[in-house]
Amino acid sequence: MKKGLAIFFIFVSLQSNAQTYGHEIATTVMNLWKDSFALNDKPAKWTYDMGVVLKGMEGLWLNTGDAKYFHYIQQHIDFYLAEDGTIKTYKQDEFNLDNINNGRILLMLYKVTQKEKYLRAAKHLRNQLIFQPRTKEGGFWHKKIYPFQMWLDGLYMAEPFYAEYASLTHEDSAFDDIANQFIWADSHCRNPANGLLYHGWDESKMEKWSHPKTGCSAEAWARAMGWYATALVDVLDFFPKDHPKRKVLLAILRRITNAIQQNQDIKSGLWYDVLGYKGIHKEKNYFEASASCQFVYTMAKSVRKGYIAADKIKVAKIGFEAIKKAFVKINNNEYTLTGTVKVSGLGNKPYRNGTFDYYMSEPVIDNDPKGLGVYLMASNEMELVPTLSLGKGKQVVMDNYFNRETKKDAFGKTIVFHYKWWERDNGGFSFVNHIMEKYGANTSTLDAPPTKENLKNTAVYFLIDPDWPKENPSPNYILQEHIDALFDFVNKGGVLVMMANDSNNVEFENYNKLADRFGIKWNINVRHDVKTDQFEQGKVDLTQAVSIFKNAKNGYIKQLCTQEIKKPAKWVYAENNEILMSSSKIGKGTVFAVGDPWFYNEYIDGRKLPKEFDNYRAAEDLIKWLLTHVRK
Repeated sequence: MKKGLAIFFIFVSLQSNAQTYGHEIATTVMNLWKDSFALNDKPAKWTYDMGVVLKGMEGLWLNTGDAKYFHYIQQHIDFYLAEDGTIKTYKQDEFNLDNINNGRILLMLYKVTQKEKYLRAAKHLRNQLIFQPRTKEGGFWHKKIYPFQMWLDGLYMAEPFYAEYASLTHEDSAFDDIANQFIWADSHCRNPANGLLYHGWDESKMEKWSHPKTGCSAEAWARAMGWYATALVDVLDFFPKDHPKRKVLLAILRRITNAIQQNQDIKSGLWYDVLGYKGIHKEKNYFEASASCQFVYTMAKSVRKGYIAADKIKVAKIGFEAIKKAFVKINNNEYTLTGTVKVSGLGNKPYRNGTFDYYMSEPVIDNDPKGLGVYLMASNEMELVPTLSLGKGKQVVMDNYFNRETKKDAFGKTIVFHYKWWERDNGGFSFVNHIMEKYGANTSTLDAPPTKENLKNTAVYFLIDPDWPKENPSPNYILQEHIDALFDFVNKGGVLVMMANDSNNVEFENYNKLADRFGIKWNINVRHDVKTDQFEQGKVDLTQAVSIFKNAKNGYIKQLCTQEIKKPAKWVYAENNEILMSSSKIGKGTVFAVGDPWFYNEYIDGRKLPKEFDNYRAAEDLIKWLLTHVRK
C-alpha cells in the first residue's frame, strides 16, 4: 500500500505540469487518414474504428473550440454519405453491431448542422437495431454470423448511439431495452469472485469457446471490459435521471470501476491485456495501451460526473501518466501510440478459442486507430482534471421561463429552443455548457420564475434575451416579485448574468426595470451591425476591457445594444464612449451585463469566425470570473 501511495504522489506531482499529447496524437491521426478511413491497405469501409477516432476528435473540438477537428470529422463521415442518407459499404443485413458505432457521430453532425442527411443515415442504423437478432431474453446478438452470442464489445458499438437516438427522438420506451442490455451482459458475464466480465457469452452453450455450464468465454479480455465500461459511462449522459433502472446501471458501473482499480498494476500503473492474474506470474501477458486508455477515461469521467468516489481519480492519474510514459513515442518528429493489440475475438475462421494463449497470439501494433481514438478520449478527460476544482459544487442555472420560445422539432414534438444548454446548433449554448463542466460547475435550467425558493441552491443565474410577442405570443414578463427575488439572490452572494439583444429581438421595458436595480439601463439601439461576413465590424478589443478577460484578446459580438450605467455599476468594456459591457456589485454578489447573448455556439465553436477572434477563450475567461465571484 505504501509503495502504491508513493507512486501515486509521484505521478500526481508530474500530472499537474505534464502534457496530455492529445493535439499531437490528433496530428498523427490526421496525417495517417487524410481523406478517408482506409485500413490495412484496403479500400475505405464504414467501420467502428473510425467512430472511435472521431469521438476523440469531437472531444478535442469541445475542449478547444478549434474547428479543424470538427471539419476533419465531417469530411470523413461525408465520404460515406449520400444526400438521402445512404451509407457507402454499410449492409444492414449483416446485422453487425460494430456498424452502429459511427451513428454517434451522425447524431452529433445532425445536431450541429441540422442537415437531414445525417439524421436519415442515423435512422438506417436505428432500423438495424429494430431487426437485430436477439437472445431469448432480448440481448442483441453481436453479429448475425455469431448466433446467440453477446459480446461486451457490442455494448459500446450499439448502446451509446441507441441512448442518444432515443433521447433525441423522444423514444422513451427504448431506455428499458438499453438498460437491459447492460444488465443481461453483467449477469451472464460477471465473475462473482473478482467483478471482472468475461469477453463473451453464448446462450446456446454450443460454441467451443463457451463454458458448458455458464456459456461464458474463458478469459476477461481487457479491451472488452474497456468497451463495456466506456459504453456504460457514455450511456448515462442520455439516460433519464428519473428512470428506475438508472440506479441499477450506476451500481454496475461502481462494480466495474472497483474491478478496474483492483486490476491496475501497482508497479507500472497500467493494465494487462488479459485481466484476473494480478499477483500471478503469467508468461507473455503484457500491458496493453487501448484498454489502459479506456479504463482511464471511464474512471476520470465517472469521478467528474459524480458516479463514483472522488478519490478514485488517483487511478486515472496514475494510469494516464503511465500510458504516456510507456506507449507514447516520438518517431521522425511524429507522435506514435504503441502497444495496442490489433484485434481479439471469439469463434469464426480461423477459430479463436478464447484461451489465454489465443489472446497472446494476436499482433500488437503501433498507431492502431482504436488505440489512438481511446487515447484521445482519455486525454480529453484528463485535460479537465486540473480545472474542475474552480466550480466544484456550484450550480449554474439557465432561465427557461422568460426566454421560452417554442417550435416543433423534426419528430413532431413541441420543444423549447434558443440559447439553451443542450442545443448544439448555431443558436445553442452547448459550448458554454461544456466549458462550465470543464470548470467543474453543474448546469441546469429553471422552467419556473425566479423565487427565493427556486434560487436557493443556485450559484450563477443566466437570464438571456427575455421574450416579447414577436418571439412568443404569450411571453412571461419580468415582474416586480421576480426583480425583488433576483436582487435578494445577488445581495446574498449569487452571480447574475444578464444578456440582452439588439432592439429587434428583446423585451426592453421590463428587462430594464430589473437592470435598473443594479444601476444599468439597456438602450434600444443596435451596434456592430455586421454586414455579411465583414467580421472586422464586430471586433471587440478585449485588451481594453476591465479585469475579466485575462487571456482573450480579440472578441467578436454582432448586433448588440449599448448600456447606460450609474452607481454601483461600472463599465467593463466601452467603444466610442458607449458602454457595451458592465458589472455591478450588490451586497455579497455580482452582476455581469452585455447587450447580446454573445456566446451562443455560432460564435464560439470556431466554425464561422476567422481564427483571429478569441471568443472561445473569452467565454472561458468570463466563466472563470463568474465562478470566482460566487459568495453564496
